[in-house]
Amino acid sequence: MGRIISGLRGWPGNIPYLARLIGSALFAISLALLIACQQPPTMQAYIARAALDKAAADQAAIYAEAQYRTAQGLFREGQMETARQKGRFALLRDFAAAESLFALTARTADLAGTQARSLRDELKAKAENEVADLAGALTVWREALDGSLTLYSAEKSWAAAKIDLETARLLLEGSEFVQAIEAAQNGRNSLDELSTVLEQYQNSEAQSIATWRRWVNETLAGAKNSGSTAIIIDKSAHRLHLVEGSRLVRSFPCDLGYNSATQKYFAGDGATPEGQYRVTGIKKNGSKFYKAFMLNYPNENDRKRFKRNKSKGIISQNARIGALIEIHGEGNQNRDWTDGCVALENGDMDALFRHVEVGTPVTIVRRSDRWPK
Repeated sequence: MGRIISGLRGWPGNIPYLARLIGSALFAISLALLIACQQPPTMQAYIARAALDKAAADQAAIYAEAQYRTAQGLFREGQMETARQKGRFALLRDFAAAESLFALTARTADLAGTQARSLRDELKAKAENEVADLAGALTVWREALDGSLTLYSAEKSWAAAKIDLETARLLLEGSEFVQAIEAAQNGRNSLDELSTVLEQYQNSEAQSIATWRRWVNETLAGAKNSGSTAIIIDKSAHRLHLVEGSRLVRSFPCDLGYNSATQKYFAGDGATPEGQYRVTGIKKNGSKFYKAFMLNYPNENDRKRFKRNKSKGIISQNARIGALIEIHGEGNQNRDWTDGCVALENGDMDALFRHVEVGTPVTIVRRSDRWPK
């Protein structure tokens, strides 16, 4: 400063000196400004990093992956460009490209976060609807299945759908919306299989109803003509009807095999057989389930069907036909639970004992659509 003041004294004669002095000052200031402008874009990088972190918190890597990966790539390019410029001579550094890359990173990351939030909300709503719809469908199907015989294959499909529902609920709670939707849709597929099973089952019933009517009519006619006692068991109604002559004496509720909706195919299938049988033995004591009437299962028709099913490959060559089908006590459990027998409440067994003897006909049908009225 002193040099400048001294140079001003007698300034008209010192113009060249003053010019050089001013030029040096301007050069120094320009140089300082130039160096200051070439500082690394630290703040821009921080803003870009913060935008990426927010996008990650919004699960952009899942719901806006392409956009998020692009933002990550731009950030790496900005870092590399910053490093490249730092390696240059100070006066030659230019961080403009790095600044642009970091700015573009922030914008792209913000866009990825916005897209992720939008898609996540959409998927969450869809997952919630899918779960609610599946839960409702399961309830409707449960009511339908509870109102009919226990069909194992249908129950299996329903149980699979129930597991899918629980899985979908857990995934929904964990914000795994895509997986929750997939689980709920798997449940729907299981219910579609259930619907197919029931449709085939109903077609099979329609083909068999004439046979069941004939069995019932023959049993009723036999009891009427001889004035004797007979038993007709309607599986779908879960009722055991006691007939004497042409008169319906009593009707008792009964439990059946745990796979009650089908004809018995082999030992261990849990099905209560369908056919025309007779009482072959009476257990007043010693029965595993209070009292019992033993039936002549398998009869000749059962043996023929069993042999035919084996030859067609419907059942395994290692399967056994089974035996020990009874009408016994310990029933009234409000469910089908036996291995194939018919179970009555103990008091009803006592009442039945007063009417049944060895040789009493016992006809078991899956459905009796015309009797009793």
